[in-house]
Amino acid sequence: MAIQQFDNELTIMRTTASDANTPLNIGETTPKIVLATLNSKYIHASLGLRYLYANLKDLQPYCEIKEFVIQTWPIDIVEQILESKPDIVGFGVYIWNIVETTNVVSLLKVIAPEVKVVLGGPEVSYESEQQAIVQTADYVLTGEAEISFYELCKDIINNEKPANKVLKSKPVNLKDLEMPYQYYSDEDLKNRLLYVEASRGCPFKCEFCLSSLDTKSNPYELTVFLKQMETLYQRGARNFKFIDRTFNLDINTSLQIMQFFLDRMTDDLYLHFEVVPDHLPRKLKEMLTQFPEGSLQFEIGIQTFNQEVQTNISRKQNNPKSKQNLMWLKENTTAHIHADLIFGLPGETLETFKDSFNQLYECHPHEIQMGILKRLRGTPVIRHTEAFDLRFNPLPPFNILSTDRIDFATMQLMNRFARYWDMIGNSGRFKHSLDTILAANPFDNFMAICNWLFEETGQTHKINLKRLYELLSQSVEALFPEIHQEVIAKIELDYAASRLKGVFNTLNLYAGEKKQSTRKGKLLQRQKQHMQ
Repeated sequence: MAIQQFDNELTIMRTTASDANTPLNIGETTPKIVLATLNSKYIHASLGLRYLYANLKDLQPYCEIKEFVIQTWPIDIVEQILESKPDIVGFGVYIWNIVETTNVVSLLKVIAPEVKVVLGGPEVSYESEQQAIVQTADYVLTGEAEISFYELCKDIINNEKPANKVLKSKPVNLKDLEMPYQYYSDEDLKNRLLYVEASRGCPFKCEFCLSSLDTKSNPYELTVFLKQMETLYQRGARNFKFIDRTFNLDINTSLQIMQFFLDRMTDDLYLHFEVVPDHLPRKLKEMLTQFPEGSLQFEIGIQTFNQEVQTNISRKQNNPKSKQNLMWLKENTTAHIHADLIFGLPGETLETFKDSFNQLYECHPHEIQMGILKRLRGTPVIRHTEAFDLRFNPLPPFNILSTDRIDFATMQLMNRFARYWDMIGNSGRFKHSLDTILAANPFDNFMAICNWLFEETGQTHKINLKRLYELLSQSVEALFPEIHQEVIAKIELDYAASRLKGVFNTLNLYAGEKKQSTRKGKLLQRQKQHMQ
């Protein structure tokens, strides 16, 4: 059953409470609950909201889900929420939407102060009291809130409101939860990534991650989970993004899930898994080789290869085995490999990070995700604040600004490095030319390109793709003139693969061919239009 979009004229069915000990006090006016969140992009569908909806029991007929994107104006979001005339609005709050959600909640409480606002999600589950959004809201549910949200809504409806604003959710037994997957709509199945989980929690204690607070990994009953996946598949779902922190922790379970999808393989089936890098037994390897190109993506957290830094953050990782497995995956499977590094970890220096980057580059993953350390609320990494002089941005996304070994200027260089790497290294648009440019010194050579690009453009965003091809060629001419002609030939191959309109020979591939700036003309264009 897909979630229906309710309109103002919809008559909501009344139901009697299933819990005879605490019946719902529903009078002439039926209550209305809205579950809302702001996703970073439309393609993301909120699994958390659907879990809450699935476990609302007798309150479910009074509830609807409203998803937005962070680019939408807060006042427009409030307008759409209030169209449903809600009594209770529950918001899912995350690091990527905390600023926008704070604005929405502030507006909502000014326009409709009678509406009860309930917050949940990782961003408000820790250090709650000091947050502006918490001060504005009515209640906050910390932790896994599938059961506690239902109980709180029931108390609000019955006018038995809790005395405290911040309420700690009791631990959830996965066997007691209704699964949410039937509440992905047909539109979700057709146009969005579907988030699924075969387990919750993580046994590892990496201190930068909220999962380090878990005691263990808890699996769902596998036959029940696979039955849900079968239903989604039969409805037409083909994009499955597993959010399990350690998908390949229990190999027997991993093999059964992989076999399930292998038996149902189609040209458009796509599976995303987070994989522990040093744990790929032979049986799992054998199965992975059977998946066709375009069907698998692995997100592999490396974070750092430096053993001292790994010890600082309580990360256990067999580095030689991790590199061996990365190279095996690249050489023996068609999986898309997305490997993660984090800059700014306690004890990390520019030199140690450079070494990690170069080692990872040698493994040839398709993407190296360059993350900057963030202070996620509640994570144990803050215990190092004094010892390593960790200084974090007080505003979201709470990124590291400097440490005792990385000054602010260097941190800014690495922020630009990460952005340019995403544009050039991770885009897949420079497959032919990048290896030649980086050669035996990947980090140093790319850092030189980054510095040249920023000095030339002052930009790390909104660089036209054709212009990027030109700039890369010009940077090589300036920095590595001995390989410039070879690189031009390979950039031409990259340009052809991009299928951009325009002839390659018309690009400005040499610094001396730069066109005169037309900025003044562009600035005057609007004024000229008014004068005509």
